[in-house]
Amino acid sequence: MSAPRIDLLPEANFEIQESFEWYLERSPRAAESFLSEIDRGIQAVLDSPMQWPPFEAGTRRYLLRNFPFNIIYRVEKDRTLVMAVAHHKRKPGYWRSRGDA
Repeated sequence: MSAPRIDLLPEANFEIQESFEWYLERSPRAAESFLSEIDRGIQAVLDSPMQWPPFEAGTRRYLLRNFPFNIIYRVEKDRTLVMAVAHHKRKPGYWRSRGDA
């Protein structure tokens, strides 16, 4: 049996980078905390992808605790695919067309 795998769409990576830079301009400490929380969230999703409730368009959603972001992902046969790292205030569902969602 192969190890669980998680992949991030390039758009999701861009959202992480863009948000990190926004926090970095305001507080290096907040920026590092944001990345740590993203890492914890991605690891939690990798460890137990079915733990979080169904969301939209066949996805699931992990809510960050200290930042207004969701990790939106889809569980596939051979991997878990992170489709977006979406700010709570961003237009809902903007990510639906990604990864054949």
